[in-house]
Amino acid sequence: MSEADGRVEAIWIKRFKGGPMDPVASAAAVAGKGLEGNANQGGKRQVILLSADKWQTVRSELGVDVDPSVRRANLLLSGIDFVDKRGRTLQVGECRIRIHTECKPCRQMEEAQAGLQDALRDDWRGGACGEVLDDATMEVGDLVSWLD
Repeated sequence: MSEADGRVEAIWIKRFKGGPMDPVASAAAVAGKGLEGNANQGGKRQVILLSADKWQTVRSELGVDVDPSVRRANLLLSGIDFVDKRGRTLQVGECRIRIHTECKPCRQMEEAQAGLQDALRDDWRGGACGEVLDDATMEVGDLVSWLD
């Protein structure tokens, strides 16, 4: 692993589709499935990752203090940018996550905060969708870096 680019600031588990985002200190990642106990299992959207830096930009532009759990992502990462990283692998603690696509904001963002859906639409501000490659436990505070 290269020198860390960032760190895990928060982790959330969504128990069921449309359900609440439960903050947790750690989460078990299961290769090919996602986070244990999370509604999204399998496919290319196993984990939703959000850049803390992009989130702060959106909050500043909207002029509101919106909690990042509103975005409905699983991981909030500081020091990480997803622009042009499709297909790259991110090391999150002991877990590797392959980035598949940009996570476009849905209508739930607008329901949570007026203007949020549009504010998240460009420049990967809505985050990234990834696939879990390793069985591992991720914890708040874990170091995060891009693999070569």
